[in-house]
Amino acid sequence: MPVPQVAALFQPFRLKSLSLKNRIVMAPMTRCFSPLGVPGDNVAAYYRRRAEGDVGLILSEGTVIDRPASRNDPGIPFFHGDAPLAGWKRVIDAVHAAGGKMGPQIWHTGSVVGPNADWVPPAPVESPSGLVAPGKPRGVAMTESDIADTIAAFGRAAADAKRLGFDTVEIHGAHGYLIDQFFWAGTNHRTDGYGGASIKQRARFAVEVVKQARAAVGPDFPIIIRLSQWKQQDYAARLAETPAAMSEWLVPLVEAGADILHCSQRRFWEPEFPEIDGENGLNFAGWAKKLTGAATISVGSVGLSGDFMKAFGGEASTPVGLDSLVQRLEREEFDLIAVGRAILGDPAWVTKVRRGDTAGLKNFSPAAFAELV
Repeated sequence: MPVPQVAALFQPFRLKSLSLKNRIVMAPMTRCFSPLGVPGDNVAAYYRRRAEGDVGLILSEGTVIDRPASRNDPGIPFFHGDAPLAGWKRVIDAVHAAGGKMGPQIWHTGSVVGPNADWVPPAPVESPSGLVAPGKPRGVAMTESDIADTIAAFGRAAADAKRLGFDTVEIHGAHGYLIDQFFWAGTNHRTDGYGGASIKQRARFAVEVVKQARAAVGPDFPIIIRLSQWKQQDYAARLAETPAAMSEWLVPLVEAGADILHCSQRRFWEPEFPEIDGENGLNFAGWAKKLTGAATISVGSVGLSGDFMKAFGGEASTPVGLDSLVQRLEREEFDLIAVGRAILGDPAWVTKVRRGDTAGLKNFSPAAFAELV
C-alpha cells in the first residue's frame, strides 16, 4: 500500500483496452542509443527496469515514421522496417514480462536541427513551409503528396504498434517538431488546405494523422497525442491565448479519435490562463480536460528542482516534494502525470515514492543523458 500522502498517484486508471495500476507515466525522452535505427537489448533492458520499478505506463523515446528525413540524429530509432520493428517487439515483450504497460511515441522531427548539428539526413529536411522557426528557412516545404505520404506513414506506425502488442500509441505533436510546425502560425505559411489564419485550420494535418491512426488500430486501442504551447525554438510561443482558441485547437483532435491529450508544460504547476482562474488555476492539462472532456496527462519538471530544459545545458537538480501534484490529482484536474528526468535517472523512483522513501530519491545529473541507467 502507498503511504497516504501519495495515495492519489497509485489509483488505477482504465480507458478502453488500457488498464494501468497507477497514474504515473514515464515521459518519452530521446536517448539516441539505437544505431542504424534498431533498438537493441540494452534498450529493452532499460525499459524493462522501469516496468520492474512499477511505472504505470511507459512511453518510449521518440521513434520515427517511414519518411526519408523523419529523424534528426542517427541514433534515433525507427518504427518501421523489419529489423527495427523486431527490436521493438523484444522491448514490449520484456516490458510485459515484468508486468508493465507501454506505448511507442511515433514522431517526425520536421526541420528541427538535432543534437549533432553536423549530421546530414539522407534527404532534405521537410516542414510545412520550409521554415524551422519564424523567419528562419531550413529545408523544403512539403508538397501535398509529401503530406499524404506522411499521414499514411503515421497510420502504418500506429498499426504496427498494435500488431507488436503495445498497449497504446502516442503521436508526437509538440515541441516544435513537424506536427507542431503545422499548428504554429510562425512556421505554417501555407495557402492550401493545410494552412490558414486560425489554429483550427492549421490543425487539419494533425486531425488527418489522428484519423489515419484511428482507422489503423480500430475503436478500442487508445491513442495519445502529445501537445505543447511552447516550442524549443521559442519557449514563450503560444498557440492558444484563450480557452476559446484552445477549444478550436483541441476539440477537433478528440473528435478525430485522440483519447488522451498529453499536455506538455515546462513547469506543470503553472496556470494556463491565470487571468481567468488565478495563480492557482488549472494548468494546460486541466484546461484541456475541461474543454474537451478527454483524459489528460500533465507533465513538466515533476519531482525535481530546476527546469527540465536547463538540464540539457548541464544544470543538475535535486528532489522536491509532490504535494502540489497530489492535490491536483485529488481534485481530478488531470488524470495521469508524466515524469521525465527523475525516472530517467532512477528506475526505482516510483517504488520509492510509493513507500515514502524520500531519503532514497536521487539527485539528477545531466550525465544520465549519456547512458541507459
